[in-house]
Amino acid sequence: MNSLAGKVALITGSGEGMGRAHARLMAERGADIIVADINGATANETAEVIRSLGRKAHVEIVDMADVAQVQAMIERSISALGPINILVNNAGIGQRVETTEVSLADFDRMFTVHVRGAFFAVQTVVPSMKRARSGKIINISSIWGMTGAPVASHYCGAKAALLGMTKAWAKEFAPWNIHVNAVAPGGVLSGGPLRYETPEQLKAKQEKVLLGRYADPVEISYAVAFLASPEADFITGQVISPNGGDVIVGI
Repeated sequence: MNSLAGKVALITGSGEGMGRAHARLMAERGADIIVADINGATANETAEVIRSLGRKAHVEIVDMADVAQVQAMIERSISALGPINILVNNAGIGQRVETTEVSLADFDRMFTVHVRGAFFAVQTVVPSMKRARSGKIINISSIWGMTGAPVASHYCGAKAALLGMTKAWAKEFAPWNIHVNAVAPGGVLSGGPLRYETPEQLKAKQEKVLLGRYADPVEISYAVAFLASPEADFITGQVISPNGGDVIVGI
């Protein structure tokens, strides 16, 4: 399948976990990849995976909370690989604490990485997409952005903000044939669940999911790659939630 042949995809937070899975799958489907991550070592590891698949990889070390870094990163990436056809706002951080334990620094970091970083990445990429009259933007949210959770209210709020911006951007950019959608994963066997849960806790949570397990990262990537492909050319402003039936919403 070469549904992304000839495309350039910028994937933030693609040094490891879901971001690396998105990068690998999109490269397998023909895209050249801009690997953007705060961790240079893992970013370069992802780039080697991309190159081993015969695709081009451009590495950018960037803190998504720093708007100037984000803007400069995108300008350099366009110079290196050409116009960006696909933007995946995947970069994020987690913190599982109660509201009374969230410091001002914690709150600001959560929103600057997830929300401000995504906002200014879109702002910087969109002009070239408008000139091309084509583009795909996929924002990675979370089921917690849809339903909330008893911990990490600042994380829930940041992920919910991504959903609101997704819907607004879909309406704003439709005249230029730019599609904007969100993927809101449920439990995934990477990142937070592996970092915060004991094996026993993880097993108990997986047993509560209708399908009896959490996702492999690539199962989230399938949704992301679909939304980036021509097969999704009539989909915009939507939220897809691969979650094994853990959360069922909508009509």
